[in-house]
Amino acid sequence: MKKLFFLAAFAVFGLSTMNAQDSDNGSSALSEGSWLIEVNTGSWATGSTAFSLTSIDGNTAWSAGAEAGYFVIDNLAIKAGLGYADDGFNDGIFAYKVGAKYYVDGQFPLGVDFTGISQDGESANWVGLQGGYAWFVAPNVSIEPTLRYNLTLDDQKAESAFQGLIGFAFHF
Repeated sequence: MKKLFFLAAFAVFGLSTMNAQDSDNGSSALSEGSWLIEVNTGSWATGSTAFSLTSIDGNTAWSAGAEAGYFVIDNLAIKAGLGYADDGFNDGIFAYKVGAKYYVDGQFPLGVDFTGISQDGESANWVGLQGGYAWFVAPNVSIEPTLRYNLTLDDQKAESAFQGLIGFAFHF
């Protein structure tokens, strides 16, 4: 587990020291002092700050959440997110996330974060690694298809999982 934390810390440090070039599509939206509000749709309802809805054999599972970030330097946002889910079998599941997101060349978001869930006094945790593409449909709005891997920190309580997301980000 120490190696995992070292890897996550190295990734955040590496992302924060990269010197990306400005691009014409949304570079001012990614500048230092800007804010980011992000809403994702995706899978993996029980450990997510994304919106999802599935129904299998009469059992409905759903999740809802959002993330916010602040650009501490150009292209690097520090983020936090909250979510709530119901898997149809248990009482509500509360999800939380803290991490960083870096836009390489202003259009390829890479992220690393710590994600956790809490349910009925139990918890499980993951380190998330993600990468995608930011398509700026307006100067302050981007659509971001993303692939994500959630690496479990609690082998006895949770499994690692891949996740596909489509994010909608609003830049202020």
